[in-house]
Amino acid sequence: MSRTRVLLADDHRMVAEGIRNLLEDRFEVVDVVEDGRALLEAARKLVPDVVVADIGMPVVNGIEATIRLKQEQPGIKVVILTMHREEAYARRALEVGASAFVLKAAAPSELVEAIEAALAGKTFVTPELEGGLAQALRRGAGKPHDEALPITRRQREILQLLAAGKTAKEIGAVLGISARTVESHKYELMQALGVERSAELVRYAVKRGLGEG
Repeated sequence: MSRTRVLLADDHRMVAEGIRNLLEDRFEVVDVVEDGRALLEAARKLVPDVVVADIGMPVVNGIEATIRLKQEQPGIKVVILTMHREEAYARRALEVGASAFVLKAAAPSELVEAIEAALAGKTFVTPELEGGLAQALRRGAGKPHDEALPITRRQREILQLLAAGKTAKEIGAVLGISARTVESHKYELMQALGVERSAELVRYAVKRGLGEG
C-alpha cells in the first residue's frame, strides 16, 4: 500500500527539515520548498496528497497559496502549520479551504493527527484555539466569505509584496517586470479597491491575510 505523499513549504529551512524528519516515518515527503510560488509549482508537478504550509512565506503566502491550490487541485488537503496564534488566521485558513490549522509550538503528534484528520475529510484545529474559533465561526455564520478579491493574480502578488514593505524596484526584481509596470499595477489596484494611498493598500492586504508574506 502506497504511503501518503506530503509536500512541505516553510521559508525557515531548519524548521522544514525538522518537520520532514518528524513525518518521514509515517508519510512520504515528496519535496520541501521555501516560498509560496515554489509550493504551487511543486504541487502541479508532484500532485501530493497533503500540503503542509506556513502562513508567512515570501512571494505568495500560505493563505494565498491555499486559495490557488484549491482552485487548481481541489483534492489536495492543506494543513497550515504556523507560529500565529490569532483566531483570525485560523478562521481565514479554514474559509479558503485548509483542512487543519496547527501551531508550531504544539506537540509533534498533533501535526500527524492533523494530517490524518485532513485525509479523513475532517477539520482539525489546535485545541487551544478550538473553542474560541468555534465561537468566532458561529458569529460569522451567514456572512459572505471574501475569497476572491476583484484583482488579477499579478496584482495579488504585487499587493502582497507592497504589504511586505518592498519598493516598486524591488517588486519588479522579484517578479521580473519593470518598476514602471509595478507602478501601473499599483495604480490599477488603488482604482479597483477604491483606495487613495499606499497605506490603505497595505491595510487591505493585511485584513485579508495577504500581508504575512
